[in-house]
Amino acid sequence: MSISYSRKFNLGQFESIDIGCSLWAQVEDEENADGVVQFLYHQAKASVKEAAMPVIKANEFQINKAKSQRKVTTDEGVTELDDF
Repeated sequence: MSISYSRKFNLGQFESIDIGCSLWAQVEDEENADGVVQFLYHQAKASVKEAAMPVIKANEFQINKAKSQRKVTTDEGVTELDDF
């Protein structure tokens, strides 16, 4: 049996990264197949998150820079960030 999990992370500035993980396991007749599926899914998801964190943290500066450049002025004259 195999499980694949992937996720696309938006890095801002029209950039994104796809990170995925596939895991395989041999399930014996006496084993709980649903439990193995759940275990593989959670392991694959955790692996993708672990692989993505350095990329996201390294790109955080660029994301914050983009947010600061998207400031708008409200009617009250208060400056706030525009949601994107």
